[in-house]
Amino acid sequence: MQSNKSCPIIEQYLAYLITVKGRSPNTISEYRLDLLQFLCYIANSRGYTHSDFSFADLDFIRSIRLGDMYAFLAYCQETLNAAPGTRYRKIVSMRQFWKYLKTKVHLIDNNIAEELETPKLPKRNVRTLTLEESVRLLIQAKSCSARDDCIITIFLNCALRLSELASLNIDQVDSDVISIIGKGNKERKIYLTPAVKQSLAKWLAIRSTLKVDSNALFISRNRGRLTTRSIQNVVKKHIVAAGINPEGLSTHKLRHTAATLMYKYGHVDIRSLQQILGHESIATTEIYTHVDDRQLQAAVNANPLAMMFT
Repeated sequence: MQSNKSCPIIEQYLAYLITVKGRSPNTISEYRLDLLQFLCYIANSRGYTHSDFSFADLDFIRSIRLGDMYAFLAYCQETLNAAPGTRYRKIVSMRQFWKYLKTKVHLIDNNIAEELETPKLPKRNVRTLTLEESVRLLIQAKSCSARDDCIITIFLNCALRLSELASLNIDQVDSDVISIIGKGNKERKIYLTPAVKQSLAKWLAIRSTLKVDSNALFISRNRGRLTTRSIQNVVKKHIVAAGINPEGLSTHKLRHTAATLMYKYGHVDIRSLQQILGHESIATTEIYTHVDDRQLQAAVNANPLAMMFT
């Protein structure tokens, strides 16, 4: 059963996420998709023939059992070939919705979704730029454009998300810090490195000569705010021009690179890294602290017994 119509009880929940929790549009879209897909699955399994979500009233929600949730997840895995990460997200969507129904609006007495177990997610070594590749990318951007140099320098020094960089306004930039409005509308401050200060000064000097109505820090040739797609294209262009294999690289990988370099070479503790990256959970930050083979070898050789009897 597919429908473009909305479900009132889910839309009320999503309105709560927007107004109270400050969730991003992407998060809202994912939650809506997951929950409506789940309700459609349950409706189909019970033989409903409605063309909309009029069936999904509170009695219908209360009739759903834990077994229905596991059956839906099995359907996602076996029929839709959903990856573990996708199934994990759907579980989170159901858990949070049922938690809202019980603890926030008190429409149900029992949160069955609490019992849902999440699939084990495979650990992957996410590709990042090496230090040498990062230097090459910066040299390439600097030789081309003050704006592009500033964009890539901020990515590699400040570890911003793409959406955060695209939404930057001039008044968010101070002499020493950038004020970032991140996920959940939460503000954090990131101190500027000398490289960022220099690239910002060069770009702002050029930008001040242009007739621009927008307060956006980064603007396009049309004098409007640079879009996220345009920023992605800028990064990809310079990666290729620097002679770096672009496969698997993106603006998010530049954020990942910055965090990895801070941890590996700057000896930044994980709590400080969590604050810089704007993560709610320390578990999210831990993916940036992977170690390479040389670090493992160095750790073993650091044992004071390593050179005994040699």
